[in-house]
Amino acid sequence: MFQNKLGRGHRDKVQRFMDITGASERVALQVMKASEWHLEGAFEVFYSQPQPQVQVQPSTDSRNLEKLYDRYKDPYADMIMAHGISTLCNDLMVDPQDIVMLVISWHMKAATMCEFSKQEFFGGLQSLGIDSLEKFRERLPFIRSELNDDQKFKEIYIFAFDWAKDKGQKSLALDTAIGMWQLLFAEKNWPLIDHWCQFLQTKHNKAISRDTWSQLLEFATGVDPGLSNYDAEGAWPYLIDEFVEYLIENTIIQKGRGEGVVFVG
Repeated sequence: MFQNKLGRGHRDKVQRFMDITGASERVALQVMKASEWHLEGAFEVFYSQPQPQVQVQPSTDSRNLEKLYDRYKDPYADMIMAHGISTLCNDLMVDPQDIVMLVISWHMKAATMCEFSKQEFFGGLQSLGIDSLEKFRERLPFIRSELNDDQKFKEIYIFAFDWAKDKGQKSLALDTAIGMWQLLFAEKNWPLIDHWCQFLQTKHNKAISRDTWSQLLEFATGVDPGLSNYDAEGAWPYLIDEFVEYLIENTIIQKGRGEGVVFVG
């Protein structure tokens, strides 16, 4: 309807925007105009705003998905391994250590870091409406923006434990856990993250349990850095209680008058 009034170049951009986002023609036109007809800017605007209605995911072409999968799958196994994921990162122009790769793995429900089964790869891309590299690149701003959703961040955080731990292990290796925490909490700007990692390396030096992993997110997002609302009688894992003692003993947190504490930094 609206596209009839547009020149061919603008019509093509509106259609492209609709194909990628599943947005209506009216929304596509509004966002494209607001972004001065720059597609990349339009995607960033669209995905940075809360959507008032459920988006209808565009369909994907299974033949195109097969081509993508064949590009990355291991020559000796019917799955995508570390080398294929490295190639995918190069194609997407993202660093393999970029947290967006964790979010992509979450969408794929990947069982193991640096591995995608064919079922995981297909399922994840279909859920995102992706069947080409161009669509994949254009979808990255949305995928990254999901970290700003508290509920999705929690799901990604919980997912990361099983994804990152070694096969057959119940706990997460300390070095791996620290790396994952630094990656995840960089998104939340938790001021105690460096102190937490230093505490683990100097006082704990053991693998991290699932309970500690889960509870730390609640501690980091629910307890203020000065610990003014920290309940010493709460059901925190012993490691978090020891961390609080460590903060006070090393004057990172200073006790004030009464029960008050001050975060020094």
